[in-house]
Amino acid sequence: MKTIRKQSNRIGIVLLLLVASFGFTSCESELDLEPVIEVTGANVFDDPAAIEQFLARIYAGFVVSGQQGPAGNPDISGIDEGFSNYLRQYWKHQQLTTDEALIAWNDGTIHDLNWQVWTPANEFITAMYNRIFFQISISNEFLRSTADIPESEFFPAAFKAEVRFLRAMSYWHAIDMFGNVPFVTEADPIGAFLPEQGSRQEVYDFIVSELTEIEPLMVGARQNVYGRADRAAVWMLLAKVYLNAEVYTGTDQSAQAIPLLENIIGAGYTLHDDYDELFLADNDTNGAQNEMIFTLNSDGLNTQGFGAMTFLVHAPVGGNMSAAAFGINGGWGGIRTTKAFVNQFSASELATDARANFFTDGQELEIEDVFNFNDGYAVEKFKNVTSEGVPGSDAGGDFIDTDFPLFRLADAYLMYAEAVKRSGQGDQGLAVQYINMVRQRSNANPIGGFADVTDEFLLAERSRELHWEAHRRTDLIRFGQFSDQGVWPWKGNVETGTTTEAFRDLFPIPATDITANPNLTQNPGY
Repeated sequence: MKTIRKQSNRIGIVLLLLVASFGFTSCESELDLEPVIEVTGANVFDDPAAIEQFLARIYAGFVVSGQQGPAGNPDISGIDEGFSNYLRQYWKHQQLTTDEALIAWNDGTIHDLNWQVWTPANEFITAMYNRIFFQISISNEFLRSTADIPESEFFPAAFKAEVRFLRAMSYWHAIDMFGNVPFVTEADPIGAFLPEQGSRQEVYDFIVSELTEIEPLMVGARQNVYGRADRAAVWMLLAKVYLNAEVYTGTDQSAQAIPLLENIIGAGYTLHDDYDELFLADNDTNGAQNEMIFTLNSDGLNTQGFGAMTFLVHAPVGGNMSAAAFGINGGWGGIRTTKAFVNQFSASELATDARANFFTDGQELEIEDVFNFNDGYAVEKFKNVTSEGVPGSDAGGDFIDTDFPLFRLADAYLMYAEAVKRSGQGDQGLAVQYINMVRQRSNANPIGGFADVTDEFLLAERSRELHWEAHRRTDLIRFGQFSDQGVWPWKGNVETGTTTEAFRDLFPIPATDITANPNLTQNPGY
């Protein structure tokens, strides 16, 4: 039986891609959208193992993009399977639209993300949208198909809770990026219908309700199999939703995040002492796992594809960089960063801060040609070698063992400080302590006190600590610096950068879905 694992303690997730047996044909999951949702389910759970296999497929949907891998039978059509991967698309939308990453390739309309000039016809935005709703669809089908199966040792209540968590996470991505979105749950009928559009407030309320309801049903913090969601993952996601609530609903809820973050901080997680080791091929066993709250797991033998971590390790390598040092057979010369991110570090920090992981040999700080990988500093973050320097499990050097840290303790520390600053509640002394623990781990100088915890500092510190971990777009929007205020190189397709229209804080609903479903209203400005 095929499993996602690197070591004996690797998550026991089978990649028997069971969804094919359910025969989904859905406007939520097709790029060439049909004007209906048609979901049919069959009871394949005579064997209790099938339940866990279906659960495995939902987890796997964030890191694989089809039914066989690495290519050949994609979940969604109309775009290259490697491009369509959930994590790859999520990363691009969160990073290429910001000051932290610029891509040298000229595939389709990919530079519209860098330049913030996208339209509802952008194929990458369409792929992100449909990948989100494919995940929601299979989550709904799991919950619908298992509704009448009693809890047992083979089907604990936590299984359904985990699927509801994963669905809530995808709905969070949906409202964060698209605002008012189609809203469908397992309670909707099987068959063909046009989904109604849920308002951002309505879907926000659903996410909060779901996460609150499943919290006691989840496996306790740090008690689940590595890579599976537990109670701390619920706390973290709910804290993120509350921290961004003013963007989503117009009402600040940052104080609600504080007790959730206190729960996480008190649950026994620890900062790993080596920042670089958080992003290596053995980050599930080298001690970094003690900082991880929720990861998207990769395995060079069993999650082969050209998205997810394969993209994030290969694409940043080019120019004079050694591919062998990254445990791969060659770089793709794709993504690097702008001087706006480099300038988040002082001159002394560039030499001492472990998070200033720039490769500069043959790379120019200034970017005159966006299509030239050597214009812009490269970033040495994700690698497919272990902390002992051993390459990953794929002997060909194509596919990656490194896990993606979706949530980790350092983020929780910085979120706590931000929530205290925004709400005026919580412990200011602890906020300073947590920030300094994060900074001192990477040899950055400590801050002096809470007076130093300004909005400008918090946004910059999150960038220094969490760069390229798919937080930046959401952070910039929360701090009012994404569209009509912040400026960085090549934003607006101007070399020195320019502001863009405020409506670009949301992506458009894809034109194909607007055409297919008359119940949907396009976001303003598009």
